[in-house]
Parts: sequence; structure tokens; C-alpha cells
Amino acid sequence: MSVQYEMVIGLEVHAQLLTKTKLFCPCSTEFGKPPNTNTCPVCLGLPGVLPVLNKKTVEFAVRAGLATHCEIRGRSVFARKNYFYPDLPKGYQISQYELPLCEKGYLDISVDGKTKRVGLTRIHMEEDAGKLVHDYGHADQSHVDLNRAGVPLIEIVSEPDMRSPGEAIAYLKKLRDILVYLEICDGNMEEGSFRCDANVSIRPVGQEKFGTRAELKNINSFRFVEKAIEYEVQRQEALLKDGKTVIQETRLYDPDKGITASMRSKEEAMDYRYFPDPDLLPLIVEPAFVEEIRKNLPELANEKSARFQSAYALPAYDADVLTSDKAIANHWEAAVKLAPGVEPKKVSNFYTSHLLKLQKEIPETFERAKPEMVADVLGRVEKGSLNFGMAKEIFDAVAAGGGDVEKIIAEKGFVQVSDTGAIEEIVDKVLAENPDNVALYKSGKDKVFGFLVGQTMKALAGKANPKIVNEILKKKLS
Repeated sequence: MSVQYEMVIGLEVHAQLLTKTKLFCPCSTEFGKPPNTNTCPVCLGLPGVLPVLNKKTVEFAVRAGLATHCEIRGRSVFARKNYFYPDLPKGYQISQYELPLCEKGYLDISVDGKTKRVGLTRIHMEEDAGKLVHDYGHADQSHVDLNRAGVPLIEIVSEPDMRSPGEAIAYLKKLRDILVYLEICDGNMEEGSFRCDANVSIRPVGQEKFGTRAELKNINSFRFVEKAIEYEVQRQEALLKDGKTVIQETRLYDPDKGITASMRSKEEAMDYRYFPDPDLLPLIVEPAFVEEIRKNLPELANEKSARFQSAYALPAYDADVLTSDKAIANHWEAAVKLAPGVEPKKVSNFYTSHLLKLQKEIPETFERAKPEMVADVLGRVEKGSLNFGMAKEIFDAVAAGGGDVEKIIAEKGFVQVSDTGAIEEIVDKVLAENPDNVALYKSGKDKVFGFLVGQTMKALAGKANPKIVNEILKKKLS
């Protein structure tokens, strides 16, 4: 993007709530069930049925509002948002409009070492629509699955405060972390339980008035959000430079082609003909209810990171990496508590240098590698009966198929050599075979020392105690 223009980005996030039943009926919200089996007359929109509000959705929505510094409205109203899609049986969606549950919040994000505050306009509850399926082998047919119809959502609407794709991604990741830590949404973008619409416009630098925006719908990965915004900004800039105008519309992002394409003209509130739902009374949220939820809010990622830094003397980078996933943060802290003789930083190093990388190859790594296993193995490393190389191999085996640590150690013959006499003998041999490198080290080339350590460890099949190897080599070379 040229320096002539500034991008303006606002995000609307739909987060599916982790309730067991739907927003206005007792049907299950379980994902992956056969089409149209999680349905009843209420979520099918049959005549004469009445919705009954799920109290758990209100609790979850209030949790989200409190965690994002919103004001919780004591009286909010459900409205009918009227539009027709084949996967919306009633012909309207029950949502909130003029009087949402949560308002005027914010999130602080960090990009390139700078902190920025992004305002939240509102958080409101609404029901999801169903899903059209096009993969039944008939090009001229679509099938509708209404299992998702009526599943509870919160829509989180930001202010147009972001000025780069990087800020948008930082905001989305921060928001997703909060919802996952609150245990109200699983944050799964692939399954559609956390999805994003991006409102994107550009304006000349220095101009206060916003440009005409395009809404990019239902983007289901952080990378696609970034790519969609980048393309859309370039598209709008090219239009303006050619003397054309940007049309307000809804566009879809095509990840295969890396472009956005027009879907329909952008609707305004008047197009939806909002009015209060006559079947639902105004929602009254008592202050005591809100305060009880506030009192029981869990520790969030930024709070946990700060605690890890103060309580365990971890660097900020380590703490942020570990707390980026709640399950991993809890796993790490459990391992630390089970291994009091091992420095927390050493445990952190093992997670960040090996276990987290291993998880990318084998997603079940942390399910199979229990905290007590990590504590046991790292405790052995600390005592000198194993080294870190062996520890890594042990958890490679654990992650690949699970198993008992003792059995893996026995099968691999992992007995660390700590006999100084045996190690000295090998060190003498390595020094004798590498006189040039010995001379280089003595002339001040310290990096050669690592080579000599490596040769010694290789000769001992990786089973030597590295600390003893280092001590003997330094003594021999002094």
C-alpha cells in the first residue's frame, strides 16, 4: 500500500458458545452429528412454537463482556433480524440490535513492541443459521443441514481502530485466547466456531472521514484474514487511482486464487427490518448475577504470563509462548510443581525447544506425555542419569505411541556414562586425533570447543554426561 492512503479495519467476530444445548431449545449443539438430527420444532421454525432462553448463554456472554472491559447492560432486548436464506427456516434470526448485552469495551494488543487499544462497540447474543452443503455429487443441487440452526453465538464488534493486517491478526489472536481461557468457545476456526468478518476501507492520509468499506465475510483462518485484507486494500487503492469509486458491498475471499469477489450489495440495518421479538421478554441481568460471574473469572493469558514471570522467573518470551495455549500452560506448570529440583527455566526450555515442535508433527503429544512423565525424565537429567538428547528421544517415543518411560529407557539402553575414568580415556583419544583443532582452541578460537565436545559425545554414542565431558575437556585443554 502506498503512503498516500491509510487502511481502516474493523472486525466482527462470531464465536460459538460451548453450551450443551441451543440458544432457545434443548437440542444438542454437538458438532459432526448426521445432518438434521439435532433439530426440533423450535430450531426448525415450525408454526406455533415459542423460544425459551438458555441461561448458560447469558452467563457466557457476560463472562466475555467482563473479560473485555465492557459495560454490562442491566436490560437488553432480543430482536428479529429479517432476511431469507435457505438455511434460516424462520425467515428471521433472533439477535440483539439497539439494546445489546455488552457495550463499550476494549482490548489492548501488542504489535512490533508497541501497545495499542482497540475499542469494542458491543457484544451481543444471537442464534446461528444452518448450513448449505454442496458436495453430494449433484452440481445443480444443494442440501441443507439445520443442526447448526439455533446454536448460540456471541457477536463481538470492534471499533474501526486497526490500521494494518498485523494489528487485525493480533486483535483476533488476543480475542480468541480470551474466549478459550474463559472456556466459553473452543476457538476452532476450521469448524466455524470462531469466524471473522472484516470491514475494510482506505482513506487519504490525514483525512478524518472514513472511505467506503467492503465487508469480507466468514474468513476461517488467521492467514486468510491477513491475505484477504491485503488484497482488498490493494483492490480499493487501484480503483481510486484509476478515478473509480469503491462500492459498499459484501465480498468473499477465495483462498485458492488469493482474491476477493463480490457476493452482494451491503445491507444496512434498515434492510433487516429489526424489531423487538414479541415472543421474548426483555432480558434483565441483576448486578448480583454479574458480580458473581466477575468473582469467578479464570486467570487469563496475560495474567498467567505475568505470574509465570514473577513466580517462576521466566523471561517474558517464554511465558508468552507457554500461555498462548491454556492446556499447555497448565501442563507446564503441573510438570514444574512435580519436579521441584529442576529449574522452571530448564523445564520451559524443554517445552519450547522440543515438546511444542513435536506437537506440530504429532497432535497427541501432550495427551500422551503426561506432566509427571516430563517431571520424571527432567529430574533424571538433573541428576545426571540421562541427558537432554536422551530426554528428547524418550518423548519422541512417548508421543509416537505412548508408553512407559522406564520401558523406553530400557529398550533404548539409555544409561548415561558418568564414569570420569571412561570419559577421560575418550577425551584423550579425541584430542590426540584432532591436534589442529586443539591448536586452534589454544590460539583463542573458542568455537572449536563445541566441535571437540561433539566428537567426544559421538564416541560415547551420546551417552556421556555433557557436564562431565565439558569439565574434563576444559581441564585437559588448559
